[in-house]
Amino acid sequence: MIPYGKQTISQADIDAVVDALSSDFITQGPKVGEFEQAVANKVGAAFGVAANSATSSLHLACLALGLSASKRLWTSPNTFVASANCGLYCGAEVDFVDIDPDTYNLCPKKLEEKLIAAEQANQLPDVLVAVHMCGQSCDMAAIGRLAKQYGFRVIEDASHAIGGTYQGEYVGNCQHSDITVFSFHPVKIVTTAEGGMAVTNDTELAKAMENLRSHGITRDPAELKDVNQGAWYYEQHALGFNYRMTDLQAALGVSQLTRLDEFVERRNQLAQRYNEKLASLTLTTPTLLNDCNSAWHLYVIQLEDPSCRRRVFDTMREQGIGVHVHYIPVHTQPYYQALGFDWGQFPFAEDYYQAALSLPLFFDMTDDEQDQVVATLSEAISAAQDAR
Repeated sequence: MIPYGKQTISQADIDAVVDALSSDFITQGPKVGEFEQAVANKVGAAFGVAANSATSSLHLACLALGLSASKRLWTSPNTFVASANCGLYCGAEVDFVDIDPDTYNLCPKKLEEKLIAAEQANQLPDVLVAVHMCGQSCDMAAIGRLAKQYGFRVIEDASHAIGGTYQGEYVGNCQHSDITVFSFHPVKIVTTAEGGMAVTNDTELAKAMENLRSHGITRDPAELKDVNQGAWYYEQHALGFNYRMTDLQAALGVSQLTRLDEFVERRNQLAQRYNEKLASLTLTTPTLLNDCNSAWHLYVIQLEDPSCRRRVFDTMREQGIGVHVHYIPVHTQPYYQALGFDWGQFPFAEDYYQAALSLPLFFDMTDDEQDQVVATLSEAISAAQDAR
């Protein structure tokens, strides 16, 4: 099977984890801080706060921004459920903004239309989660302008996008947002096995997320209410969680991060080869904005005839090609339908989903493997069309 994505682990990665395992710290120790600083430095942010998953990081980011019951979070329906669930974790109301059918990202024009209507109804969002689908940044300058105009906070869900750039700068510098979240799941650009990180330029947001990821507990003398206790003393100042990353994971992350540019460069090469080799098939290849360089976590095509998708998918899986579909629109999930959402509300995201097919893309993928994917896809499309 050629998978749709997988991790790349070098001997240096293995050695880094073994060294951490042999050290005095295997849970949260100095490697976590080293990894946080390395990621922040790489993307141009002031602070990094590591967690045990990107989902946890999204939750921490929402809490740090004060999201709570009676408040509102908006996000894209074309994403994994975590981008919306983080709002529900806080007791907030969740809603969606339809996508740009060319980039698959949240559409700034649709956002502005929805904001105008929401302002008239006195229902403006408090937080927007802008999802960088497949590794390409949203139009963050446009989103940032709207955030200032309408007074909402912005989280960039860059789970797909570490190593990507927007307007010549790395995704994660938070120039147009309050917080950016990265994922280090094994199929992502770099991995810590499981893990996530929030980066920000705001000292108070960083402190809040650090506190909340560890039960809401502090040992910092500058923050203690009672300073007359012994070295054992700590205080819980908030209802936090155990969202901590381990030093073993962070050691892997530090090692992986040294090859980030190499990983992204190869993914871009593979994406360009796909663009060229798929040009003659009855499908649409991804569109990139002029000011974006995608990290290419995913390579998603749109089949010209959506009714063929199931047959093409099954045929390719049977032939050992691990195609996938990213994503089922969040608002169509049974849980969200029980909240009042339904098909037909976000037509661009729904149309995208009906025709979407994710092709294998990972750093170690060879040209021969990619050629095999393209040949199998061509045959599968032809067979599906003949069977209609």
